[in-house]
Amino acid sequence: MPGHDARLPSGTQHEIRHGDQVAVVTEAGATLRSYEAAGRAVVDGFAASAKPDGGRGQVLAPWPNRVADGRWTWEGAEQQLALTEVANHNAIHGLVRWATWTAVEHATDWVTLTTTVWPQPGYPFVLGLTATYRVGDEGLSVVLRARNDGDRPAPYGVGQHPYLTAGTELADTTVLTVPARTRLLLDERGNPVGRAPVDGSPYDFRAPRAIGDLVLDTAYGDLTPGDDGRVRVRLERPDGGGTVLWAGPATRCLQVFTGDTLGPDRRRRSVAVEPMSCPPGALASGDDLVVLAPGAEHALEWGLHAW
Repeated sequence: MPGHDARLPSGTQHEIRHGDQVAVVTEAGATLRSYEAAGRAVVDGFAASAKPDGGRGQVLAPWPNRVADGRWTWEGAEQQLALTEVANHNAIHGLVRWATWTAVEHATDWVTLTTTVWPQPGYPFVLGLTATYRVGDEGLSVVLRARNDGDRPAPYGVGQHPYLTAGTELADTTVLTVPARTRLLLDERGNPVGRAPVDGSPYDFRAPRAIGDLVLDTAYGDLTPGDDGRVRVRLERPDGGGTVLWAGPATRCLQVFTGDTLGPDRRRRSVAVEPMSCPPGALASGDDLVVLAPGAEHALEWGLHAW
């Protein structure tokens, strides 16, 4: 059509800056599209002309990860979510990944976006969500908030899906540290069937070591925070320098994913480290599920620092 201006696949791009740091957050999904510090990519993001693959940078609410068969029960009523991971017959990563988020405040170094989850098949609740991104002397920080705007208690979980890089060409040479004592055992569809200690297993990254050829799509639990209450996952280059993801006390589970199921140009190029308030399947199991009373709020905080 003559004079037609096509929109970008992820909508309006909201840039924030501080010193040598720059991040871009998108209208679609309140997605962290990119984050650079001192000219180095900290987040392995995507181009403005593309849409995110593999959950890249997206906010995951009102549940992160998978719900097997999309089925769960609340107050005696069976719920059926749309199956958004069709091949594995799962509902995955919530309802707001592709939703429009409106920027309500935007300064040079921070931006806040909001959206609403309306009652719908499989999730009959009303939530007001906000995502605030800020860059400062300590790096990038993110606060994901939810408020129950309905008149009945609402079950809730949240997470986010950044792909991180320490600057290595492949995940194989990345030196990884994950302060977690257990991992979830998953079936072939990615749904939890048990829990096991990491001690003595290839999945024990409590001491830093290279990932090598290990395939990770692993949910870690029993996290060990530092003295400040924050859990820290480290990705380091063998020659020095790297990236830290920190997560506040609301994070009860971390998913670590080496991207082996992605396309050839993305496979094992970075490591997704997903802070989550609950483990996979929490809507059905109730494990670490937050129940928001009418008017109540929940916040999950996480951030990134590069050196």
